[in-house]
Amino acid sequence: MNNQIKSLSVLVLTLLTAVSGFSQSPAAYTRYVNTFIGTAPLTDPKILGYELPKGWRSWAGLTFPGSSLPNAMVQLSPITEYGSGAGYEYEDSVIYGFTHTNKGHWNLCNIPLLPLSNPGEHFGSRFSHKNESSSPGFYQVYLNDYQVNVSLTSTLRCGYHRYEYKNNNDRQILFDLAKANNHVSNWHIEQVGNDALQGYQQTGERIYFYAKLNTPVEKLAITAEGQPSGFAIVHIANSGNIPVEVKIGLSFVSTANAQQNLEQEIGDQSFAHIRNEANNKWETLLSSIQVKGGTEKQKQMFYSCLYRSFLWPALRSDVNGAFTDAKKQAVKADFNYYTEPSLWDTYRNKDVLLGLISPQITLDVIKSMKDVGDKTGFIPTFFHGDHGASSIAGAFLRGIDNFDIKGTYQLLLRNANVEKGARPYIKEYIEKGYISDPDVPNPHVETKAKAGVSKTLEYSYDDYSLAQIAKKLGDTTNYRILMARSKNYKNMFDPATRFMRGRLENGGWITPFNPQYPYYEYMYREANAWQVSFFAPHDMKGLVALYGGKKAFESKLDSLFTLPWNPSYIARNVETMIGQYCHGNQPDHEAPFAYYFADKPEKSQKIIDYILNNLYGIGDNGIALCGMDDAGEMSAWYVFSAAGLYTFSATDPEYLVTVPLFDEVKWKTANGKWLTITKQGNSRSLTAINVNGSKNQGYFVPHELFKNGGNIEIVTK
Repeated sequence: MNNQIKSLSVLVLTLLTAVSGFSQSPAAYTRYVNTFIGTAPLTDPKILGYELPKGWRSWAGLTFPGSSLPNAMVQLSPITEYGSGAGYEYEDSVIYGFTHTNKGHWNLCNIPLLPLSNPGEHFGSRFSHKNESSSPGFYQVYLNDYQVNVSLTSTLRCGYHRYEYKNNNDRQILFDLAKANNHVSNWHIEQVGNDALQGYQQTGERIYFYAKLNTPVEKLAITAEGQPSGFAIVHIANSGNIPVEVKIGLSFVSTANAQQNLEQEIGDQSFAHIRNEANNKWETLLSSIQVKGGTEKQKQMFYSCLYRSFLWPALRSDVNGAFTDAKKQAVKADFNYYTEPSLWDTYRNKDVLLGLISPQITLDVIKSMKDVGDKTGFIPTFFHGDHGASSIAGAFLRGIDNFDIKGTYQLLLRNANVEKGARPYIKEYIEKGYISDPDVPNPHVETKAKAGVSKTLEYSYDDYSLAQIAKKLGDTTNYRILMARSKNYKNMFDPATRFMRGRLENGGWITPFNPQYPYYEYMYREANAWQVSFFAPHDMKGLVALYGGKKAFESKLDSLFTLPWNPSYIARNVETMIGQYCHGNQPDHEAPFAYYFADKPEKSQKIIDYILNNLYGIGDNGIALCGMDDAGEMSAWYVFSAAGLYTFSATDPEYLVTVPLFDEVKWKTANGKWLTITKQGNSRSLTAINVNGSKNQGYFVPHELFKNGGNIEIVTK
């Protein structure tokens, strides 16, 4: 936000606090979080790499302001456009409702509520950012057309709405249950007693709710129940001028469970109390990493990114332990059930960050994935690749091991070997050592095929990841097989062009070949040849050798970051360019660190610093991001890179050391000890790494520092 907007937002919040008697705990860390970062559009063609076609909005950010706890079931947020990435787009001027689930992937945004006063024929109210504020666990906005001040807070499974109507006659609340970001196939609502409502919304899954008001319901008016054109309006009985409060519990099992969630998590507690508790939970989490030095913007970006790294995966089990499993059966377990991580994105960094700060949630996520595997035969994957192998192996090797590792390992072996399961084209991959693509005349961005190059590279890394579990479990046979397969990435390297290049079924190279042209699914997944040709995080020594040694590898990297992007190549999601490098999407997020393997860390640092300081917090208001946050992966990249450590190979329990943005970074380990990172010198060129007073050999430091605590001193010129 610019200073004027921020000042007005603070003023509104201050007045609201005074009028309503809200109290708030000290905000040492939450005060740095700006939940609007990532909601504004990115429009600068110099950053995007191309001019946005008419009617396009870049896939930048796709985040939402609103109220949520870490990894909660409920994300209570405003919606300004259904069918958009996260429901809220900063440039919009009308709010259509406040929804209770969100991720930022064009889905969810379930159970919309909207306070009404003399609504007319159309639902929705204009609003101004001047009268809007947000912080972790809280959101507030004034609805101009209805003259209602809305305040929202939440618990793990419940939302808490507070509506202050200027006109206390004919107060209404819209339950706009036919709408969500997913297609709604059915919905139901009914009144329960004098002051409560319950029902469900059916999308791909059924989401139940139980809502209790602090005032009697005069009438529930339902129009076209269950139909796409339908809606329900709750008419509030006139009962003085106190604010109307709606406490609403969610469940993916039943309305009875939604009611139980509400009674146990909110019950008779006040809005101020629930909001204070939410702030305290975020303060505790954010205080896990404490920084000194740096600019105010860098601190704001650091803690905003840390905040966004902990919104997903989301809780799906109720307070009584019940959840709906992969077979759509209601079951109970002795762990909290979570959605699967967005593995294609988050295995690179965010899943590790979750384990470092919230190991119990990581443990429960793994148990949840194992439960899916038990019901379906395979550990779940997300979108592309089989990166549950890396996510689970990385956690296991870092000491999160209180789960059925042998049973989980057997399921991951099925992923790696069984056709028509988790890995498409796995039979061809095993037999040939690569996945081919068809010979398509004149392929274009949208050409549908196997994405054989990307799959081969990623399956190679997944095989390496699974091999590390095999090694620790003493399964030498599978360890050898998987390690041999982990070299399959080399089969995609064309020495003539020095790129990872698509192959035909007969083994020949696909021609013609343009390494700059981006594809969604032909040879590459959301990338071009440049953006995948540096991906072998498990075998960088072998990759460097393919290029002919360190000098040749360095030269190729130089070209990656300097060869201009062709502005006529437009592929949504392949955007925000540094030469051919794309920070707006995940496939090449390891590339800025690759200079380390040519012994040129200062070149990596130059690229990393440019990204940290120029591609996060963009635009006049400083709230645009360079790419889709992808459930926190983009944010976690910033957190690690700004803190001076990066999970170059997330499977391996070690961290690549970079120069932090801050003078001091203190990590609180899971067992309460502290890892302190300090920077000596004023330059940005790394010259030495000292660990606990001794010179470190190489650029990586071990995970043991997060177990035992310690000191890392980063020396610069």
